Amino acid sequence: MMFLGSDKKCKKERLLKMLEQTLSEVYTKFKIHFYQEMFKHLDTRETSLTTVEMFCVEVIYALKNPTVQEFANFIKVSSPNAAYKVNSLIKKGYIEKIRSEKDKREYHLRVTDKYYNYYNLSQNYVNTVVERSKEHFTPEQIEILDGILTDMSQELMPEVSIPKQTY
Repeated sequence: MMFLGSDKKCKKERLLKMLEQTLSEVYTKFKIHFYQEMFKHLDTRETSLTTVEMFCVEVIYALKNPTVQEFANFIKVSSPNAAYKVNSLIKKGYIEKIRSEKDKREYHLRVTDKYYNYYNLSQNYVNTVVERSKEHFTPEQIEILDGILTDMSQELMPEVSIPKQTY
């Protein structure tokens, strides 16, 4: 009987290793496609982003109009350091400060159309993969995949708390 339990454990470990490799491959393909598109458009951009700025604007977008302090807390840097990064992104036209309706002393960070043009480089590929999924998978398979990805996002990734997307 011990052998059977050991066999199940080995199979589970093999499956988890396979899942790890597959998730890494999918994540890498999304990143690499994005980088390909970025490099393709790099020479046409009037002001390109540094790598750190690219990460910062992505975080600001994901946090859905955070304050500078919320942004600083999320990336775990000081407020002055975050303000420096924010001011650079404002100068380059990727984000803007919007005065809070609730507290006139507070400003929220909002991405601009310039960011959305940049963001669409990766989002368009996500849309392409989703469109291909409609042809490749049944509606039931898509529902299962969506459920698995939702569970992964909501249950298995507690370290990254971002506002939910609205569709």
